[in-house]
Amino acid sequence: MDQPEEPSLNGRNANIDTNFTQQVQKLHRLTVYGRWFFVGCLWLTIAPFSLWNLRGELVLVQQYFTWVAVRYGLLYNPLSTFGLAICIGTTVSTLVWQSRNILLGLPQREQQRLEKQVFKIRQQGQTHPLWKWICH
Repeated sequence: MDQPEEPSLNGRNANIDTNFTQQVQKLHRLTVYGRWFFVGCLWLTIAPFSLWNLRGELVLVQQYFTWVAVRYGLLYNPLSTFGLAICIGTTVSTLVWQSRNILLGLPQREQQRLEKQVFKIRQQGQTHPLWKWICH
């Protein structure tokens, strides 16, 4: 079986390096889309049920807004509170993760993980589920 040639940084395989770098960037972009898709699915599935369960407390809070009303509404509905906490927590963590990557660049460890994954996708070839999005 033909092994894909690993890119080198010395300029001999500049075309392969460019192609490899583009594939790593595609994989990172796909990871970002996947995380936001997951967050969107949480907000479309868990959040409506949590808010529906809190509808009585939300009406009370709309009429007489106090932090105590909010606190007790969440305190006496732990399942709804947990659902909203999951939605908010995953959204904030994804925002922080993506902001860090934009502002500071990918950490070396994450870059290496993406490169290893691209090597695995290349080695497996067209049978890999991500082949058409990464290598095509």
